[in-house]
Amino acid sequence: MMPGTDILAGHAAQQPDKVAAVDEDGHSLTYAELNRRANRAYWALHALGMRRGDRCVHMSHNSLEGFEIGHALRKTQAVSTPMNWRLRGKEIAYLLNDSGASVVVAGHDFTAVIDEARPMVEDAAGRRWLCHGGAAPAGWQSYEALRDAAGEQEPPPNEQVSGPTMVYTAGTTGNPKGAYRPDGVLLGTILQFIQAFKLGSSDVHLLAGPGYHSAPAAFSGLQSIMGATCVVMHRFDPERAIQLIAEHGVTSTFMAPTLVKRIVDLPEQVRAKYDVSSMRALIVAAAPFPADIKQRAVEYFGDSVYEFYGATETGIVTVIGPDELLEHPQSCGRAFEGVEIRLLDDDGDDVPEGEPGELWSRSQQLLGEYYNKPEATQKNSRDGFFTVGDIAYRDAAGYYYICDRKIDMIISGGVNIYPAEIEAVLLTHPAVEDCAVLGVPDEEWGEVVKAVVRVRDGHSVGADELIALCAANLAGYKRPRSVDFVEDFPRDAAGKLIKRQLRDRYWAAAGRRV
Repeated sequence: MMPGTDILAGHAAQQPDKVAAVDEDGHSLTYAELNRRANRAYWALHALGMRRGDRCVHMSHNSLEGFEIGHALRKTQAVSTPMNWRLRGKEIAYLLNDSGASVVVAGHDFTAVIDEARPMVEDAAGRRWLCHGGAAPAGWQSYEALRDAAGEQEPPPNEQVSGPTMVYTAGTTGNPKGAYRPDGVLLGTILQFIQAFKLGSSDVHLLAGPGYHSAPAAFSGLQSIMGATCVVMHRFDPERAIQLIAEHGVTSTFMAPTLVKRIVDLPEQVRAKYDVSSMRALIVAAAPFPADIKQRAVEYFGDSVYEFYGATETGIVTVIGPDELLEHPQSCGRAFEGVEIRLLDDDGDDVPEGEPGELWSRSQQLLGEYYNKPEATQKNSRDGFFTVGDIAYRDAAGYYYICDRKIDMIISGGVNIYPAEIEAVLLTHPAVEDCAVLGVPDEEWGEVVKAVVRVRDGHSVGADELIALCAANLAGYKRPRSVDFVEDFPRDAAGKLIKRQLRDRYWAAAGRRV
């Protein structure tokens, strides 16, 4: 690519007919078409007054329009601010108010829920509301009409390969916080990602998880930077995912562990219908990745499975590749290139090897700040290091093991208990489809361990059997004192358990939070 050339314009010039993105319905855009549409979107947004540093909130399922809008925002150097499409009412209003977004872009099927929040949005009349994927309802403008009426000439040169982003965290406590990266992802970091996961321009990448999460968006964006092809799933379905892998010869994808589990849990006769041998990099993160699911993933996808630990705020912190994944099945790997890690106790001192401590990392991947939240930024920062409250320990060979989120840690009788360790044991039982372990109020111990379990269809298991399983594999104080059975768990679209919703059920009447 020539100096001064936009990365997408460069691909459009060098490989105009290569497919940049194709959705699961068969609609596709070549690099030339994507660049033209991104240019039109740029000029349409420019006409609305959008400039460098302005925020644009967007809410939609994964789509081709999302790719062109994303590139238009990058060309503008406006701040891409994805919004979780599960949000409603006050949640939507809070994000719009906190971000200060001047433009809101929504898929046609989300305009109604956003309209419900509008009375709570400050200066709603001063914002622009754009709808794509259908006729624009009252109070909205058609994104397609604005785009198609705009010119397609190249905007002023922009050599940035990544644009500013602000991804809102899940809000484990209090309101969500916007992890603000005014400079996007640095080129050096992008090159490290490419090398670590052995990615290339010949890849065909599957966007499987929701684009409002940082990792699915980052990896699909990375493939676009390299000039590869991205296959877009509107919403995840396990059989449809492996069907698309087979049809398109998909070589890479990012999935949360729950999505991987949904695939390997498909009946063998279903999985056997599809050839997934093209997969070279199945990248897994965003939640604990149980050892038995890793084993089953490798058995199905071959030696292509990577795991990393990281967060929206920190980027990738540790990584483990296919060559050693099953040799260290409980580990999330060693420090990623360029990342410094410290494990600290509550006094801020480094913990000894093998002892759990709060994980702090320092690298060029760290967020710039929590937007409009200087106190939260300061609370989570220390000497250039940042933490999101995860607890881990390190072994003699430098491998890291995540115990749990600090906020999820159970303190029973003054002893720290990490739910993830207990959940891993429960998931080894063939009848356990899904589970969560949490602390519930107890007058004597403060809180005690409870397991919440979903039983696999066609199986049965009792509480006593599961408690005995834990007692046989864990120290006595870690054993659940009770087990509740549920039909389903509150999870977001990426498969992350929304544990606070479970916990709230048990603590609502306690008059305290811990």
